[in-house]
This record gives sequence, structure tokens and C-alpha cells, in this order.
Amino acid sequence: MRTKIGIGAALATSALLLTACSGGGDSTTSESASSSPSASASASETSEAIDATGQTLTIWVDENRQPAVEAAAATFEEETGATVELVQKNFEDIRADFLAQVPTGEGPDITIGAHDWLGALIEGGVVNTVDLGDNADMFSQVAVDAMTYDGQLYGMPYSTEAIALIQNTDLVGSDAPATWDDMIQMGVDSGADRPFCINTNGETGDGYTAYPLQMSFGAPVFVQEGGSYTSEVGMGGDAGDAFAQFLYDNGEKGTGYISTTIDYDTNNQLFNSGECAFTIQGPWALGSYTDVNFTVNPVPSAGGEDASPFVGVQGFYVSSQSENALLANIFLSDYIATPDAMQALYDADPRLPAFEGVDTASAPYPDAIAGFQASAEMGVPMPSIPEMGSVWDFWNAAESAIIKGSDPTETWDKMITDLTAALEG
Repeated sequence: MRTKIGIGAALATSALLLTACSGGGDSTTSESASSSPSASASASETSEAIDATGQTLTIWVDENRQPAVEAAAATFEEETGATVELVQKNFEDIRADFLAQVPTGEGPDITIGAHDWLGALIEGGVVNTVDLGDNADMFSQVAVDAMTYDGQLYGMPYSTEAIALIQNTDLVGSDAPATWDDMIQMGVDSGADRPFCINTNGETGDGYTAYPLQMSFGAPVFVQEGGSYTSEVGMGGDAGDAFAQFLYDNGEKGTGYISTTIDYDTNNQLFNSGECAFTIQGPWALGSYTDVNFTVNPVPSAGGEDASPFVGVQGFYVSSQSENALLANIFLSDYIATPDAMQALYDADPRLPAFEGVDTASAPYPDAIAGFQASAEMGVPMPSIPEMGSVWDFWNAAESAIIKGSDPTETWDKMITDLTAALEG
């Protein structure tokens, strides 16, 4: 779906982001843009007097965040004379389409995306460095770090996210269970049809959602050294085997608490209907829980160590092939990196903000924010190294097979062997 923002729309919405143009810092541009005499000028030096009439920025954005980006784009159009074309895409399709289209000279100037894509995007040569502008010190450091690769900033962050335990307060109260066993017992005592449910993405498997449980066994996906991920697989050995046994014991040939019959929508329906007392989900699912009272807490430990979820960061990337790299940086640094725009993004799709001063009370579920923040504080960054892209198929398939009843140690160890061989190949 394409939305072209015209001057009429800009005039109608300019009041929303009246103070959006705040000035920017030094802009880093693509090779094609740097050939222009003005490309090395800072965004703040250029944006106040820029006349971009006749120039077009194409931005890929998903449905949830389109209205917020649309508002910033309208003000940008009014003040610069540029045209912004928003292309609405399914978030799940953006990474692959960006990697495929940018090298051919197609694709957008700017796209929304996740930080864990960064390794693949850099390896594919499809992203440019960005400038955070005058409000650079308003961004959380962990979010900036997540968008940084080899010392260069390749994305403008706007939100962080982590999954957490969500519990039906009418069934189990609001106290956080300390362990997996405590949680299950609370769920059983509640009389719910299911004490616990978790999305396994059906038979595909979902290592992301199960990761805090895996981490509680001390089995990280990759080994870390000095805070950075290496390419050495870290989820093998005794710790990985213990987690695999846990999946089997609670899978379809065990307790049945974890099942490949549960996909994202089914999981949310079970929790919203009160059939399930606890679930593990992210803030993006809260809109599905309209018929149930709930609270959010950190995920309890199943293996004795902290149940650390992946912490993800979402933000904006600039195409390495953009013919308007400077203009794209001006849009981001002066029209997105502002309190009003960041507030609008939060209001449109309430994820943990990566920008200081965002009022989280405006969200439909402000009380849940503290629980997700507590979970994120226990979390670990999602690896953005290129090798992470090779992990998912092996990892998810092994988890799914074990949940369905395959031998846990044999299946898990084969996954480690196959994954390691693929990474070394």
C-alpha cells in the first residue's frame, strides 16, 4: 500500500509536529551522495534553508507505525518542499525485500527495521551510516550500541523491546512466580484449562520466545567476549542438553504445557479467553488481551539462572544506494529524532522507548511498561552478527521436533553440529 503525502496533508497535520525541526549534527552520506558539493554539509546547516522541491524520499513502514511517520513526513514536506512516499509493507517482508532490491537500485531511501538485521544488511552492502542530530544524547546507550557495528552507527533507534511473563490477575494474582515450577503450580491451582501457554509458531518452532527459558539453563545462542558476540555457538554441551530435556519433559509426550499446536494467534486467544493462566509475550500482543485483566513480570527461571530474554531495538535505516542520502539524514535527524515524533511513534505502537522523555502514560497499558522494563533489564542484546541469520532454521526446527517428542539430546546435539558446520562452511 502506497501513501503519497501531499502539501494539503502537510498543512492539515503540521500543528502536530510544529517543533519537529530541531537541527542536526554532522551527516554521514553514501558514496553517491558524497559526490555532491553539498553532501558533506551538516543536516542542521542544510535543513533550515533547504529547498528540496522535486525530490522524493521513499520510506518503507509497517501498518502500525505508518500514522506516526506520516505526521513527521507531512511537516517535512511543508518545510522543505520535498515529497515523501510511504510504502506500507508487512514487517516480516521488509528485511528480505530490502536485501534483494537495494543492490538493483530499487527499494526505499529509508526503511524501518530491527537491529538484529544489521549484520546481514552490512554484509549485503545495503545500508549507510546515519546521523542522530542535535538530540543524539536523548537516545539510550544500549539502543545506540545495538545499531552500531564496528564503531559506525548504521541506524537511528526509536524503541527497545523484550518479552516478559504475562499473567491473568483474576486467576493467579499479580505476584511474580520465582521459578517455572512455582508458575505452573499457581496455574494449576487457578483451575485454568492450561496453567501456561507459549507460542511455538506452530510446527515451525520459535527459539526467540523460548529464549529466556533457554538462558535460565546457561545456554546462550553465541558465546560473548568483552560484551560482543563471537561466532562460536554457545548453546551446546550439558547446558544445551538440559534445556532440550526440559522442552521434551514439558512437550507433547510430557506435561503438554508446550505444544506445536500453538501459534501466535492461538496463544493470544487462549490467554484472552481465560483458558490459559500465564503466557510469555511482548508488548505488541497486549492489544489482543481486551477481555482479561493482566499484569506483566519477568520470566521465571526454569534452569536456575536468570531467564534473560533477547532485547531488540527497532529503528530506521538509510539505503546505501539512496540518491538522496543527505535528505534522508535530514528527515531522520530533524523530523524523527524529536520529542514529538518519538512520542507519536510510541503512541502509535507502544514499545519501550529508546528516546528520553517519552510519556509512557499515553499507552493503552501504561502499568505493563514497568514489567517489560524489568524483563529487559534482565535481558541480553539480540546478536546482530551475520551468523545469526543462519541460526533460526536449525534452532527452531530442533525445538519443534523435541517438543513433538524427538529424542532431546540426539536432536539438540545434531542441531549444534549442523549449525556449526554451516557457520564454518
